[in-house]
Parts: sequence; C-alpha cells; structure tokens
Amino acid sequence: MKEKKIIVGIDVSKLTLDVCVLVDGKMSYSVIDNRKAAIGRFFRKLRKEHGGATIQVGMENTGLYNWNLYSAVEGSDVEVLVINALHLKKSLGLVRGKNDRVDAARIATFVQSNGQQMSPGRLPQRSLRKLKLLVAHRKRLIRTRTALRVSAKELSMFRDPELCKDVQRSTKKITAQLDREILEIEKRIGELIASCPEMAHKFKLVTSVPGVGKVLGWELLIKTDLFRSISDPRKLACYAGVVPFEFSSGTSVLRKPRVSVYADRALKKLLHLAALRVVQLDGELQDYYLRKVSEGKNKMSVINALRNKIVARVCSAINNDRHYQNNLLLS
Repeated sequence: MKEKKIIVGIDVSKLTLDVCVLVDGKMSYSVIDNRKAAIGRFFRKLRKEHGGATIQVGMENTGLYNWNLYSAVEGSDVEVLVINALHLKKSLGLVRGKNDRVDAARIATFVQSNGQQMSPGRLPQRSLRKLKLLVAHRKRLIRTRTALRVSAKELSMFRDPELCKDVQRSTKKITAQLDREILEIEKRIGELIASCPEMAHKFKLVTSVPGVGKVLGWELLIKTDLFRSISDPRKLACYAGVVPFEFSSGTSVLRKPRVSVYADRALKKLLHLAALRVVQLDGELQDYYLRKVSEGKNKMSVINALRNKIVARVCSAINNDRHYQNNLLLS
C-alpha cells in the first residue's frame, strides 16, 4: 500500500506564512503568523486531520525569516526541503504574475514533481544559525566602514580642507568605532566556534589548508551546513562557481569552457582571494601556478584551477578527518 503523503508549500515573509497544502491532488490554502507557536499549532492540527501521513514541507531560503519554522519543526518527523529560488523560477517555464498564495501553490507543485530527487534538508543547528547571524552582521559593518572611508577619501581631494574638516573628523571617529565593533564581533565568532566541539574541529581542519583563512572558513561552514549538506568536492566547486562547463552545439557553436554565472558569488570571491594568497606562499600550489603560467596558460584559468584545488583539499581534510599536510612525502 502506497504511503500517504502531505505536501506543504510555504511562501515565507517577515510577518506571515502563506501555506498551500496538497493532499491527493487537492489544494487548500491558509495564512498563519510567522511565529513559532502559530506554526506549531498548524502542524499539530494537520497531523491530527491526516493521521500518520508523511508531511513534506517545501520553502525557499529566506534566511532569518525561516528560523521560526525551523524551530517549530525541530525534533519532529516533518521533512523540510529548502528550495533554491533560481531552481524554482527556472522550473516554472512561461508564467505571468505572482502573489504569495500563487507562490505557495507553485512551491507545493514543485515539491510534488521534484521531491523524490531532493534529499530532506537538515535544519541548521542553533550554534550555526548564530554563526550565520554574526558573520552577516560583520559584513554589514564592513560595508558601512568602506562606504565612509571612500566618502572621506573623496572629500580629501577638495582644495579647501577647512570646508570638509567637520565631516572628515566625524567620519574618522565613526570608522574607529566600527573597527572596534568588527574586532568584537570577530572575537564573539571565535568564542562561538570554540564552544561547539564539532564546529571547532571542522574549522581547524578547513583552515589547515593553505590559503584558507578564518573568513573563508566561516563561509564554508555556513554554506555547507558544517559539511553535512555538501562534502563532495565536485558539488562544492560547482556550487561556488569555479567549474568550467562546455558550451557547444553542432559544428557552428563552439566556445571555450566557462564557469557558470549560477553560483554563490560571496563564496566564489573568497575562494578567489584564497587562490591569490597561495600564489604568494611557498609550496606546491605556488609551484603549480608558476609552471602553468610559464607554459603559456591563461592566468585566470590557472587561478580558477587553484580555486578548484583549494576546494578539493578542504573536502579531503573534512572527509578524511585529518589536517591537511603540505608536501606530504610518501615512503
């Protein structure tokens, strides 16, 4: 006998959740508050109405707004599928118009069609959610500091320094305070990682790879859910947008392989900086770069290869549960 399955498509917003429940081909709609208590009541009622049926929930990743739902279903047998927004959009084909109710229905239909190919997502641990929050706050502080410094630099170009003195003095004072706040946030991130044994262990493994600093280490832990959702080097490289793909059709369309624009740009940027860093460090990756460039290879292609090698080394350290050993000698 086929197991009964309830598919729930949820369009998440700041204050409310638009819910589409799909059972035996029939859809029903409701709107609930985006609060842990209200979400818990909804799922208890749904469970009561449909007995022991499997509940499969699909929703887009909206960051902070998902957290109440995570907390409400934590520890239950509800399957949660966090859908990539671009994947959902591309799957819809030609559509016109949208609203929250329609979006919830589209998510439910997507889960019904693609749920078998998707693995239930692991709900981020509380410590990981806090790490994500602190790292995001640090990014906002850095963007603010950069904007102020650029503004102060532009003002310094005027020939009348007296005219801009007050603004420059205020900017200098604010950026100094931002410097202190950023250092404090980084300290709290370090304390948070140290307080979680699993996170601390994996962070040490990741940062043992040449070129991987603390910022890239934080980003890798967050994006991979402590390497639970992604630990395969090929998948992680594809996610980060450092894998070149073929682009050809017949005999007339033939382009050089290129990386895809569908990638996590923040992670890709940090991997790029890591690749530039290892070029400056003595070791096998620097030797690889110099050898390939001397052979006439395009420098950006070689840098992209280094990004791939860094990803491969990170995943190897995690999967083998051992620190990366540079220039390992085999007997």
